[in-house]
Amino acid sequence: MKDNFDLIIIGGGVLGTSLSYFLSFLNKSKKIAVIEQEHNVAHHTSGRNTGKVHAPYLYDPEKKKLFANAAFHGYEMWKEYSKLRNLPFKEDGVIEVALDEKGIKILEKYLKWGKQNGIEEKDIELIDKTKLKKIEPEIKCEAALYAHRDGSTDYSILTNSIMKDSKKNGIDFLLDKKVTQIKKINDKWEITINEDHKIFTDFLINAAGGKAIDIAHNIEVAKNLTDVHFRGEYWKTPKKYHSLTKTSVYSVPEFPDYPFLDPHWIIRVDGSCEIGPNAVPVFSPYGYDTAENIKEFIPKVFEMLGSGARKAIFDKQFQELAFSEIQSSMSKSVMIERVNKFLPKINPKEITEKGTAGIRSSVINENGKFVPDVILLEEETSFHILNYNSPGATGALPFSAHVINQLHKKGLFESEDIGAQCGPWKFNDIIEKLEK
Repeated sequence: MKDNFDLIIIGGGVLGTSLSYFLSFLNKSKKIAVIEQEHNVAHHTSGRNTGKVHAPYLYDPEKKKLFANAAFHGYEMWKEYSKLRNLPFKEDGVIEVALDEKGIKILEKYLKWGKQNGIEEKDIELIDKTKLKKIEPEIKCEAALYAHRDGSTDYSILTNSIMKDSKKNGIDFLLDKKVTQIKKINDKWEITINEDHKIFTDFLINAAGGKAIDIAHNIEVAKNLTDVHFRGEYWKTPKKYHSLTKTSVYSVPEFPDYPFLDPHWIIRVDGSCEIGPNAVPVFSPYGYDTAENIKEFIPKVFEMLGSGARKAIFDKQFQELAFSEIQSSMSKSVMIERVNKFLPKINPKEITEKGTAGIRSSVINENGKFVPDVILLEEETSFHILNYNSPGATGALPFSAHVINQLHKKGLFESEDIGAQCGPWKFNDIIEKLEK
């Protein structure tokens, strides 16, 4: 049958496309497809981010070992792939600043974590404000963590290139195809796309990003979890500020248990600069505008009130932080004033053009707590990747290899060559590095 597949991946973001890339080398005999509801891959979060290739100093090496390892090895893999395909990749480093003694203590912890996660001493250092002033005279802070092994790219361009490689190797990309229903028919999944067309698969991988929880719920998986969505907005700066610093500048988050970030100073791979993000609560993973949020308002509110999210949204500190983010959305001055704390030279009156807006979906458990890590749920004929957030794009290639190796261990690829050459890498070499 034309619409029969061995494996379907739902989601054409950087993760779903990276999964297809490795599968295209490892499973040439199987019929595999990626379903993406938009007209191109990386249309949402994967293409609406800062393009940073993160050094893994923010991640607890005990609690987030896999994510940290994926980010560490992802840096070298994206660098190698970008060179192979002549794609944009800049090794430009990043500076994380502390504005007080409490922040300095956190930077000391980040330094320790970074080294435990594999960053060499020459690639990360904690410096005082006097030394920083010589390197970056416009930055005002008490201390800074300078991660030299950090980069910038364009994940939309990278994901499109990965898709082209996958297609050459026989993967089908079903674009402009929205999944509207999934159900089990005998031993196969019946997937309805665009309301009326049905396709069938033996195995399903859910890598749908902001819709991953909805997909899981559709087949009665992860019913104890729900998600909330936050729109991150940026403002572009005029060219006069493009040489203000040599590197992007982040500040230590004041409330790390919540998905609210203190705004950053971002230098993109093309040299342009942006300020942001905030984290404005919205009602849809595609809630970039008022119309979409109004449409999804009632069903999302009912979902949240009937789940652990109810405890989160009635939490006083969460409400205060959410209100602050809404203020920053309504007034660019509120956001820029937060950046002025470490870059006082920026004049809010000169910032007039809106930049990127992307949406991050965070999972809340039944106790009303934000889940800090990625969630991998294995079912007999499906695999679900939930809460896949930053540094997800950085680690997408090695993380995808890890997922495929897990499925291989389950017997999905028994007859295939798990040691195959996958582009510039041997698959087994990637796995060996991740499991060290």
